[in-house]
Amino acid sequence: MQDYVPLGRSGLYVTRLCLGTMTFGIQADERESFAIMDKAFDAGIRFFDTADVYPLGSTLSQTGLTEEIIGRWLPGRRQEVVLATKVFGPTGPTPNDRGLSRRHILDAVDASLRRLNTDYLDLYQAHHFDPKTPLDEVLEAFDTVVRQGKVRYVGVSNWRSWQVAMALERARCRGLAPVVAVQMRYNLLFRMVEEDILPLCRDQGLGLLAYNPLAGGLLTGRHRPDRPEAGLTRFSLPNAGPMYQERYWTAANFAAVDRYLAFCRERDLDPVAAAIAWVMHQDPLVIPILGASKAAQLDSALIAPTVRFTDEDLAILDQLWWSLPRRLELR
Repeated sequence: MQDYVPLGRSGLYVTRLCLGTMTFGIQADERESFAIMDKAFDAGIRFFDTADVYPLGSTLSQTGLTEEIIGRWLPGRRQEVVLATKVFGPTGPTPNDRGLSRRHILDAVDASLRRLNTDYLDLYQAHHFDPKTPLDEVLEAFDTVVRQGKVRYVGVSNWRSWQVAMALERARCRGLAPVVAVQMRYNLLFRMVEEDILPLCRDQGLGLLAYNPLAGGLLTGRHRPDRPEAGLTRFSLPNAGPMYQERYWTAANFAAVDRYLAFCRERDLDPVAAAIAWVMHQDPLVIPILGASKAAQLDSALIAPTVRFTDEDLAILDQLWWSLPRRLELR
């Protein structure tokens, strides 16, 4: 079974591993999605994360399919699962069907509740920062859904540290529901959160949910620069492939992956388990989000909590990041 830890300094306890679900609906059909959730649940994972725009790579007509799949699986398990979803992306054709306006948040939370087949969300997150909507309007809308009992806690995802700090202070000054968690990309090949987001989380007592702990699958060794992508992977999906290629598909990253795989071979470590374990090792408040398109892929991820590193191991792994060129991008 998985250990439980508090989400930051909030009173909400979550399992040390979180199941990500953005593959459900395209990369994994409903039957396989159920198998993935069953396997995670049976292994003790009780923290599930999704978003109203999933599955990854979806068209507008497919938006919400992931939540619907989870909603059909959830009955009989709801009280055991800490359920998180997100709002921001387009869920309809008009300008009011996206962003973090009060109108969209109030509409979107009800739509997510219907699709997820639940009366409440444990964690509701702003998927991105919305520069077009006043921050007070965003925080007031989140406070409204908390007071209505539709949401228990609120969080943000892909926000800069100064944006999170502003939200914390504005909510504190106005007595609004506080942000309790931040979700960011974090892995051996992308550690920008250590410069400001992670110190902010430590100082303010925020939980940090780490997505892409396997760098989109690059750290598994499955992907090679000289081999065309086959099947529905994050690097080949029509609406998401270019973003993932821009994030990771570079000669420098592949060279770092080769060094990482050699490191794992020398120590008889599973590359998947070691990559996730490294994220967990950075701080007790960091919770990795596991993604899978097949239930069998969870086998390696589930042993991550058992992996241990020496100081020498960690120093070697640090060199992967220091060898990469710096890029000013966060998402």
